[in-house]
Amino acid sequence: MAMAQKTSKAKPGELGEQWWLVDASDKVVGRLASRLAMILMGKHRPTYTPHVDTGHYVVLVNADKVVFTGKKWQQKKYTWYTGYTQLRSETAATRMARRPELIIREAVRRMLPKNKLAVHMLDKLKIYAGPDHPHQAQQPEPLEVKVK
Repeated sequence: MAMAQKTSKAKPGELGEQWWLVDASDKVVGRLASRLAMILMGKHRPTYTPHVDTGHYVVLVNADKVVFTGKKWQQKKYTWYTGYTQLRSETAATRMARRPELIIREAVRRMLPKNKLAVHMLDKLKIYAGPDHPHQAQQPEPLEVKVK
C-alpha cells in the first residue's frame, strides 16, 4: 500500500530570512523590478506559500543609475493625487532628478500582489541612490540579477 505524500505549507516565522545586495547600475527598470518582486514574494523558493510572506530582504544600491528603454525618460508620466483637489504628475526624468529610489519602489510595488501582505513585502526592499547602505550588520550577500 502506497502512502500519499502531504504538501508542505510554510508557516509564519518558520522560514529563515536572508539579505541580498543588488547593484542596479545599467539595469532596465521593469526587468529589474520583476526579478526583485519575485524575490520579495518568495517565488524563487520551493517553500513558496501564497498566504505567507516567504520572501527575502533586498538591499538595492545605485538606484540612480537605472535605465529605461526607448523614450520613456520624456514620455513616461508618474501621476498621484495630492489629497486636495489636485492631481500632480511628473516625467521619469524629473522624478529621477528629485527622488530616484521612487522609480524602483513604484515599479516593484505594482508587481506585488494587491493585498495586505504586499505592504510587508515592500518593507523588505531597501533602496539607496548611491553605492553606500547602512545594512552591513545583516551581511547581505551579493546577488547578480540577470536581465536580458
